[in-house]
Amino acid sequence: MKYVITGSLGNISKPLAKTLIAAGHTVTVVSSQESRKAEIEALGAKAAIGSVQDVDFLTKTFTGADAVYTMVPPTFAAADWKKYIGDTGKVYADAIAASGVKNIVNLSSIGAHMAEGCGPVSGIHREEQALNTLSDVNIKHLRPGNFYTNLLNNIGMIKHANIIGANYGTNTSIVFVHPSDIAAVAVEELTALTFKGHTVRYVVSDERTTNDVAKVLGAAIGKPELPWIDFKDEDSFGGMVGAGLPEEIAKNFVEMGKAVREGKMFEDYNAHRSSVQLSKTKLEDFAKEFAAAFNQ
Repeated sequence: MKYVITGSLGNISKPLAKTLIAAGHTVTVVSSQESRKAEIEALGAKAAIGSVQDVDFLTKTFTGADAVYTMVPPTFAAADWKKYIGDTGKVYADAIAASGVKNIVNLSSIGAHMAEGCGPVSGIHREEQALNTLSDVNIKHLRPGNFYTNLLNNIGMIKHANIIGANYGTNTSIVFVHPSDIAAVAVEELTALTFKGHTVRYVVSDERTTNDVAKVLGAAIGKPELPWIDFKDEDSFGGMVGAGLPEEIAKNFVEMGKAVREGKMFEDYNAHRSSVQLSKTKLEDFAKEFAAAFNQ
């Protein structure tokens, strides 16, 4: 089959492309960077270099595909982050309609049931809604948990202050996933193509508390007493801005943290928990990856 993979050579898109190519499928990888072309082609894929904000480029790229994997590339340059994410969904929808492709696996997020109050994930809600205007296209929205790999952003804090934390609250439950587990599910959905209409699938590797995170990661790096610290929203915002993040981005991250703390981000997931099969990568598995990065 013929597949188009957006997301360049990211933590999900690269293993997804490699697995599909190894299975004998024809794969085109979309990237905005010309410098990625050689590496994409080295995988055995065709490189489509252009912007996901360009309807004509996407239409041409999607035409003839049996299925497309869509995701919104991250950016810290948006003046209105939620709008940027939602508008990207509209561009995708226009290109999908014009190209005639009928099967889409879309990278969404846990918390995407929240139209407001969940930072960038409320932007992903808008992206889902934009795609769902396509009444004659089969769409599987993958809603993964919080990425383990985002915990790597805490390495500097641990090294300099011997703490880990966020505005989530201590002992708050968090739903985690590893990007490799998302890629595996995306492969499954893209190769089977049994989904019809517009449906959601949650992708989760583990369910743990913030205190568990501190304990497991701390043990892995030789700091068994590492504490999880609950930051106030205003302190979290100030810390991110002080570290160089734009205020728009920091504001949205704080809002998402509040949704985690209050449990709202996971409400729809919890309502469907009985139908979710956890993926293989547990917190203890990721701790080895975290320790390797910490000790570099």
